[in-house]
Amino acid sequence: MNSRLSFAHAAIALAIAAFLALFLVVPVITVVYVAFTNSDGSLTLSHFFSFFHLTLMREAFYNSLYVGGMSVLISSIIALPLAYFTVRFQFRGAILIQTLGVLPLIMPPFVGAAAMQLLFGRSGSVNLLLNEWFGFSIPFMDGLNGVIFVEALHYFPFILLNLVAALANIDSAMEESAQNLGASGWRLFRRIVFPLAMPGYLAGAALVFLKVFDDVGTPLVLNVTNILAAQAYLRITSIGIDDPIGYVASVIMVIAAVVALWGSTWVMRGRDYATLQRGGSSLARRRLKPWQALWAYGWIVLVLLVVLAPHLGILLLSFSKVWSYSILPDTYTLDNYVTVFRDSSGMMVNTLLYCGIAAGLDVILGIAIAYLILRTKLPARQWLDFIATAAIAIPGVVLGIGYLRTFKDFQLPFTDEPFTAFWLIIAIAYTVRRLPYALRSCMAALQQLHVSLEEAAENLGATKNRTIYRVVVPLMAGGILAGFVTSFLTAAVELSATIMLVTAQSDAPMSYGIYLYMQSIAGRGPGAALGVIAVITVGLGTYFSNRLIRNHAASRDAQLLKTGV
Repeated sequence: MNSRLSFAHAAIALAIAAFLALFLVVPVITVVYVAFTNSDGSLTLSHFFSFFHLTLMREAFYNSLYVGGMSVLISSIIALPLAYFTVRFQFRGAILIQTLGVLPLIMPPFVGAAAMQLLFGRSGSVNLLLNEWFGFSIPFMDGLNGVIFVEALHYFPFILLNLVAALANIDSAMEESAQNLGASGWRLFRRIVFPLAMPGYLAGAALVFLKVFDDVGTPLVLNVTNILAAQAYLRITSIGIDDPIGYVASVIMVIAAVVALWGSTWVMRGRDYATLQRGGSSLARRRLKPWQALWAYGWIVLVLLVVLAPHLGILLLSFSKVWSYSILPDTYTLDNYVTVFRDSSGMMVNTLLYCGIAAGLDVILGIAIAYLILRTKLPARQWLDFIATAAIAIPGVVLGIGYLRTFKDFQLPFTDEPFTAFWLIIAIAYTVRRLPYALRSCMAALQQLHVSLEEAAENLGATKNRTIYRVVVPLMAGGILAGFVTSFLTAAVELSATIMLVTAQSDAPMSYGIYLYMQSIAGRGPGAALGVIAVITVGLGTYFSNRLIRNHAASRDAQLLKTGV
């Protein structure tokens, strides 16, 4: 029995390893191989010399680093006060503020980019008011500034979420000791609070940098092409799949992502952030003085207005018929939604299909990998976790280019259509890109499930397969659902890989449709309408999934209490 189980576990592990190798490892290695080889297969560094010899490529490289760094800086300026005030002070509406602060994550940055131009552009609403009232304007959206502004407003919740958790877990005794010794205000935050929250901050900052470096849609919508991701896309799509410069740009993007993740770990190397107690709940929240409260509420309201501006802008744009050189749209209409439902209903169906396949595969792979790691003793099983999680560091553009190169000569059986032109490749790319999210949810769910529950079922005569089916999976249902929803909703707004792999408009999902609409002034109204539909879909999915997860957790706890476990 044990030998049969071990064989089955090994077979499952090999099948998963083969999938990850075929659709993650090999495409990335292919990109790296092409970047370092000549057409005859000999190794060379000439492509890298050619890359840095081109003025545009050097500019794109430095601009990407600049945009990523500045986006992290501005995201930090937004997130730090929101997290600190709402966690460490008596603050009415703290939960509401934190909730509103996370809303930008349900809308991809390229969706709101066009609306941000209408609100903050040179002739946008804000600058029209500034010119009318004060006689000057601010170049919010000019060139790289626009990309930084949009990216920071969208991705700062990664820092906010991690900081809120980190601040809540700081040992209260440390902060109280510092206060008793006279530390307060900025000194207390700079010397005690922020250093102790550094792991959470760095985790969020690394995610912001990765996401900004990977994003290709926002620069293209804002007509900013001197960015590395945009250049990698444009070189491959305009010059061809054999252009080595596009592969060099892709390799540099991967290196930058790996360095960002490694750097966030290296900064914390040798430092101990462990505490003996969770401090957020036991530490009395301090009261703000009236002038401090006025300043804090004023800052937070201003930040939230700016943060929620893309949502308001995209909603107004979706109902506008004409919006140009005016504070608000000149006329309103429902024609944009009529156009979308008439012309783009197929994109909505495609989105449901691709994301449903991807999320389903993700939870199956996530359950299997989690079980193999936590419940078996297979050698090298941790490599499955490492390889699957490594997908988070691979930009979507790079993965898309890798697929185009790796499978360019692969023909589907019984048809002359190449695999790279078949819609399934998009769903597979979504699966690989979102697997780390589902895997983490499944791992967390199985870690919370004590092995004694499985042993009890087996002692009562249940086979291993029946135990997994009747005990393990049902008790993991909350984590499985969370992983499914996270994978589905984030895949629904994926553009970086999509833009590389869509070959026919009939196969395009909503994210690609929004991008196409946003390429022309006339199409931005329907594009905004499709964006609103995408945001509503993501928002409702998040809300109902949270309801289901809470209800499942409550019913599971009640069942465990009833059975005496």
